[in-house]
Order: sequence, then structure tokens, then C-alpha cells
Amino acid sequence: MVYRISASNLAELYGKAADHYDALPAFATRISELNWKPVSFRELYDRGLDLATGLIEIGVNARDHVGHFGDNRFEWILADYGVQLCGAADVPRGRDVTDAELVYIINHANIEVTFVETELLQERILFLRDKLPNLREIILLDPSGKTEPGVRSLSEVVELGARLRSHGDRRAEERIKDIKPDDLFTLIYTSGTTGQPKGVMLTHANMISQVESISSKHFCADRVLSILPIWHIFERVFEMYTISFGACTYYSSIRTLAEDMKNVEPTFMGSAPRLWEKLHDRILKSIRESHPMRRLLFRIAYFLARQYKDSVYFMKGKKLKMKPEAEWKRTLLMPLHALRWLLVIPWYGFFNAAVLERIRVGAGGSLMATVSGGGALPIEIDKFFNYVGIPVLEGYGMTETSPVLAVRKIDDLVMGTVGPPIPGTEIRIVDIETGEIQYPNDNYPFQGRGRRGEIWARGPQVMKGYYRQPELTEQTIQDGWMRTGDLGMITHNDCLKILGRCKSTIVLSSGENVEPEPIEMRLQQNPYIDYVMVVGQDQRSLGALIVPVLDEFRRAGFKADSLDDLAANPKAQDLIRKVIRDTISSSNGFRRFEQIKDFRLLPVSFQVGDELTNLFKLKRHVIERKYAGMIGAIYNMEPVTVE
Repeated sequence: MVYRISASNLAELYGKAADHYDALPAFATRISELNWKPVSFRELYDRGLDLATGLIEIGVNARDHVGHFGDNRFEWILADYGVQLCGAADVPRGRDVTDAELVYIINHANIEVTFVETELLQERILFLRDKLPNLREIILLDPSGKTEPGVRSLSEVVELGARLRSHGDRRAEERIKDIKPDDLFTLIYTSGTTGQPKGVMLTHANMISQVESISSKHFCADRVLSILPIWHIFERVFEMYTISFGACTYYSSIRTLAEDMKNVEPTFMGSAPRLWEKLHDRILKSIRESHPMRRLLFRIAYFLARQYKDSVYFMKGKKLKMKPEAEWKRTLLMPLHALRWLLVIPWYGFFNAAVLERIRVGAGGSLMATVSGGGALPIEIDKFFNYVGIPVLEGYGMTETSPVLAVRKIDDLVMGTVGPPIPGTEIRIVDIETGEIQYPNDNYPFQGRGRRGEIWARGPQVMKGYYRQPELTEQTIQDGWMRTGDLGMITHNDCLKILGRCKSTIVLSSGENVEPEPIEMRLQQNPYIDYVMVVGQDQRSLGALIVPVLDEFRRAGFKADSLDDLAANPKAQDLIRKVIRDTISSSNGFRRFEQIKDFRLLPVSFQVGDELTNLFKLKRHVIERKYAGMIGAIYNMEPVTVE
């Protein structure tokens, strides 16, 4: 039986989960490959109340902002429980936060008490103490870490609260009763791809609307693997959502992901496009290196899966429709697809069980679905996993919308889109230049379906605003409509399709507008390329900065000890030149002005916290500043032409 908790705020959600799911495991920490330490919903809630009482005792007031710097671990969610149950709001960020960001966030959010995950973070904040005049309490999360003088351990604050509660202290319970739906549950400073971090104010009502609007058939026997940064709103929605139906969340990491997928056998998880790109590359590499007969069997199995599922998508009306489909054409093609389906199904059934099942087992074997977010999923990757039987349900949103605006469902899966808007969410498509509403607009055929523009959204998940930035809030939210800065359209399947970023659009000197993401995604599917950033604003043609994959070049016979060696190797440049020429070509659907005329190989890779956000998005402003000389060389020096 499917059961999901309904609540008016997160503190109430946590309490109801403890009452209903009681001794069931809520979260599990990895001790070793096959050994996980679980904590029950009841134990977590009781310890959360102890921590909340301890926080109240050391001076945390209702609606205070409490710092929360760290990455995925059980102590993170325990600290979150403590903050929510004492009526405060947390201000989270990963441990890759820079010193400048630490100082800015703590001071801007007026943080007096903060959690830090590691000894290193503790030392960094102590070193910066002179720049943090309001900070008075630091609490170390790592139970194996050593606290410095003036720093409390998490267990110390929990034990303080437990002693007080044993003597009848019920201040935390009183705080819970006073939480209003419009109170903040978190203040998230976006890592962002441009400029200074902005404090996004998200309320209890925002989060509860997400938990209630994401429809599913999940229940308490599910196993959920946590791999995305826990402080990011996308992962936090997954954790709150999982709490609502009583399943256990297993904390994994990039380093142990392959083992954990195999051993935990998750049924559901949140993910990012880059994870699926890497898994896709690993699967294809394994197939290339396998016996010729295995390669042939895979090609046959994949061919049959594509034929079978394409016919199913067509007959169910789930084939991507960018343009209106004539009824006569659908009537004519329907029997042909039905015939193909009948002819293929027995062969597909055999090869699906004999060949494709091995691939699904490599992804855990029990994975019913995964929602990919935080960036666009390349269509080839999308098709690959859905064809082989691993449903990737791409979603769309942003921190400012808590984050989900639209998401695909297993029974409403249109590849190439992010699905329909979730219940209670309205979507507009607005012309960037004129401000005219393109969709919904009764003056256009099909109400404007198929017309492109900026995506505007309105619904219960839209943020309260940017903290202490009323002017920016007014620019971003107009009459309740959130301007996302993303380009998109509503397809004739009534699904949302993402086309790129308004702000990342490159305008060439010829006046042509180029969306760089499709070009970058296509190139990054090549095994020799790790990351790409397309450049060319106000130039006659496009260029690219490329991070190559050192191991792939070595396997191809190149002698290089580092990316620096590779970047200086003319033969490596020739290989990448050929990749660009063959990939970004007119035969692959790219227009002439979208083709890259010059490039540079970078001597070092991009890093999360520097050139990349925690969800592996490019921080374009950082990369442009860091490699300004190389970008200048692309246009000012004799080009390394790819023509």
C-alpha cells in the first residue's frame, strides 16, 4: 500500500514520519562495501529534538539563520532536523566553498551559529574569525574530528539538549507549534554560473508544495541512493520526499557509486546528466573491449529495443512533437508501427532478457527510475538509457523554484523534453525582445505551442525572494511570475522542452544567435573530450576551450604525463580537430555559423568549486576570466583551423 505523509511544515513532516514509520530505517551510512549503519525514523526525530533543544540553549532563536557547511553524511541531516525543529532556518553550502564565499555568506546572512563538517573547515573558519564579527558558535559535525578551543562537537550539543529534555524541557515542541508556512526553512546562496552568490529564500510552504506535487508510486520498501550534493535544493527535495513515503536513503559518493549501485540496488535516485554521460561512456567502452560476438549481440539487442520502443512511443502519443502532426499522417502510420511492434516483440523479449538485462544489473538491477536534473540531458544519452530499460525521468527547475517546475513520469515519458509542469504550476513562454507572451496565447495557432522564448513560471514553489536584495527580487519576480532566464517551448505533447540559457546565448558579429549548450553536449559525448566551453561573443565565428581526457589519449598511444603535455602535442590537436569537424557538421544538423573554427586544449581540468558548480555546470564568467589569454589568442593569433 502506498502511503505518503501530508504536513504544513518540515518539522511537522519529521514528527509524523517518526510516528508512522517508527523503527523503519530512515538513513544509512556506509561503513564498508557491504556494511551500512542505519538510523530509524524514531531515533532520528528524538535525536533531532535533543539537538534542537541544545541549539535553543546556546542561543538560537526562532527564525535565526544557522550556517551549515558540509557534504553528504548522516550528521548533515541530523543537523537539519535540529535546525528545523527549533524553528530556525539553515544556510547550507558544501565544503568546497571558498574563503571569500564563507565570509560573504556568514556576514550577509547574519549567521551567529554554524555547523562545519570537517576539521579543515573548522580551521578555516577559525582563521577567518576576525572577518566574522557576528559568529559566536561553531559546531563540528564529524564525530571522529577533534574540536579546537571554543568549538563544540555535535554530540556535545545533542547531549546538552537530551539532559534538558529529560528534566522536562519542551521548548523545541513549543517552537514547532509556532512555525508558519511562510517562515524560511532554508536560505541557499547559489553557487551560480555568474557573479556574486545570491541568497534564495525558500519557505516551508515552498518545500511542502514540492513533496505533495511530485506524484509517484513509491513506498517504504524503496531504497534511495543519495549522490548529489546534499545542500543543493534538488537533493534536499529528494530527501524530504523520501521521508514522506518512509523509504531509506543511503549516502553514497562518486568514489563508491559503482559499488553502491550494485550492492544497495537502489529503486530510485536523483542524478545529474554528467553521471549518466560517464556511465554511458563506461558501458560503451566495456562493449568495445568485449568479444566480437558480444558486440554483435549488443548491437542487435539495441536495434530491436529502439524499434520496439519507438513504436510504443508513437502508438501512445509519446513521440516528441515539435510541430503539429497531421491526423491523416498519424492514421496512416499507426498500423505500420503496430505491425513493427508485433514483428519485433518476440525477438526483443529474448534479447532484452539475455543481453540488455546485464546492462541494467550494472546500474543496480532494481532501478525503477531516476530523475536527472541540474542541467540538460543530451538526447543521445536520454535515448540510450530509456531504450535499454533504465527510465531516466529528466526534470527541470532552479534553486529559486525549490526546484522542480516540470518532470517526466514513467507513464508520461517524452524523450527530449523535461515533461509536463507539475500540478499547480503555470508556465509561460515569453519573447525575449518584445516581452510578448508566446504561450499560452489564443492569437497563435495551437495557443503558441512550438514557439520559443524565455520560460516564466508561477506556482507555490516560487521563492520568497532574494535575501536583502529587494531590487533584484522585483526584477526576477513580476506579479508572481518567476523569470527563469532559460529558453524553452511547450511541445505539441504539452511538455516543456529546454533550448538553452538566455544569458549564455552567444551573439556573433554577424548578428546570429548561438546556443552553446547543444554544441558542448554533443562534443562532450566523445570519449576524448571531458569538458567544452564554446566562446565567440561579438566575434565572426565560434571557438572552444577543451579539456581532453588524458587516459583516453594514452590508450590511443599518446605519450603524455599530464594535460599540459597533451595540450602542447600537435597530434592531439589534430585528433580533436577531426572530432570537431566530424561532430559539429551540417550532416549532424549544425548550421554553418554554429561550426567551431578554432580551439585550444587546456592544460588543467575544470574543478568543482572553481570552474564548475556542484552540479557540474560551467561557471562561464570564471572560465572566461581565467582563460582570457587563450580566448584572445583564438581570435588574435593565427588560428588552428579545423576546416
